[in-house]
Amino acid sequence: MNLLLFDIDGTLLLSGGAGTRAMDRGFHYLFGIQEATRGCDFSGMTDPVILKDLFFHFRREACAPEELNTMIEVYLRFLEEELQTSSGFRVLPGVVELLDQLSLREDVRLGLATGNLEKGARMKLERAGLLPYFCFGAYGSDTEERPRIVSLAIERGKCVPGNSSRASVAFVIGDTPLDIQAGKGAGALTVAVATGTKSLEELHRHSPTHLFTDFTQPEDFLRILS
Repeated sequence: MNLLLFDIDGTLLLSGGAGTRAMDRGFHYLFGIQEATRGCDFSGMTDPVILKDLFFHFRREACAPEELNTMIEVYLRFLEEELQTSSGFRVLPGVVELLDQLSLREDVRLGLATGNLEKGARMKLERAGLLPYFCFGAYGSDTEERPRIVSLAIERGKCVPGNSSRASVAFVIGDTPLDIQAGKGAGALTVAVATGTKSLEELHRHSPTHLFTDFTQPEDFLRILS
């Protein structure tokens, strides 16, 4: 069985900056800080780590668990609003066609391995119309460690009804070097795609198992499956 573990932002879709705006609004609402994320690159990081890093940057102290919970609650509230009004929101080229073909295969299970909070991930996929494709996953709300997110997704994928084979092959599919590193750290094969903020050349330097410019040729992706 092939367990295909997809990242979301920059891999399946672009939110048009909805997440960044939601965090900026959250930090302004809670702390009076304007444009908290300005100049930051959070590609491949988990949402809780991003929030904690921003908190430390501005407050010069670690945030307590209850403070993190408050930031998460406020961020998700603003994220829902921003996703509904984001004019730049779009599903990336070839993604729907690829998922359509993969979902028909009996040797494939489609899952998620993302730094998004689970609720935030579902919001984005619902807006994109992609949520029904995925039957399991692991998220930034499960753990802040990216390799552990992948390991959890693999464990959950092996327990999906209809997956009678315990000898599964896992692929981590993402658009950042951190996705590649997380996949390798969990013992998975890695598929990098240059549809996010990182170039083909930069992704190549991190030696993914497979590398694509985009997913506009689904047959090329299908060839990598055992």
